Amino acid sequence: MALKTRLHAWGDTLEEAFEHCVEAMFGYMTELDTVEMTETQEIEAEGEDMLSLLFHLLDEFLFLFSAEPFFIAKKIKITEFDRENFTIRATGYGEQFSLDKHPQGTEVKAITYSNMQVHETGDVKHVYVIIDI
Repeated sequence: MALKTRLHAWGDTLEEAFEHCVEAMFGYMTELDTVEMTETQEIEAEGEDMLSLLFHLLDEFLFLFSAEPFFIAKKIKITEFDRENFTIRATGYGEQFSLDKHPQGTEVKAITYSNMQVHETGDVKHVYVIIDI
């Protein structure tokens, strides 16, 4: 049976909440204060709605970590957020993961749709995502 944990992120804007959610995922993988922002990686993600857009954003960054270049991001910045066509462009700031430098945290195996939530009402925007660890 796979273990699961829930990410909860928030921000003044939905973009900030999405950015913080990706950063929270990377925070499970290592201690982010050991990550230097010496490299950038750009991703594009698209979905059919806000939930699938959030899913694909996280999945694209998980793929960058799981395969070459084994990239771990300390900070995420969304550069384009198209709410009508459900597309995102984002830049991750970090470096290549190295066990010599970065303590190994919890392996994130997959992003799930289980109980995923995006709340845009109110002053603070919230997102909730359950990940398999």
